Amino acid sequence: MLRVLMFLVPLALSIYAFIDCISTQDEDIRHMPKPLWAILVLLFPMVGSISWMIAGKKRSLAAEGWAGARAGQSQRWVAPDDNPEFLKSLDEDDDRDRKKRDEP
Repeated sequence: MLRVLMFLVPLALSIYAFIDCISTQDEDIRHMPKPLWAILVLLFPMVGSISWMIAGKKRSLAAEGWAGARAGQSQRWVAPDDNPEFLKSLDEDDDRDRKKRDEP
């Protein structure tokens, strides 16, 4: 079982790192261009994958992961039932549905 894990763990790490590398936007990649990171991960699976995880991608805190934080806006997460924009969109949807039902 240990022999299998010694093969599967590095393989899974390499696959994850490669997919993460090629699916990351160019502006979120640090130190080298994306093609060089992908080649590094493929040619040197353990070293390349660990290097990608540590230094290749701009990582942020989980709370800063949404688009507003990346755009430089300081936002605080708000639950949908407390978010005025979300509640307004629900009202607009209800109004639109009522108009469709009232029209002959």
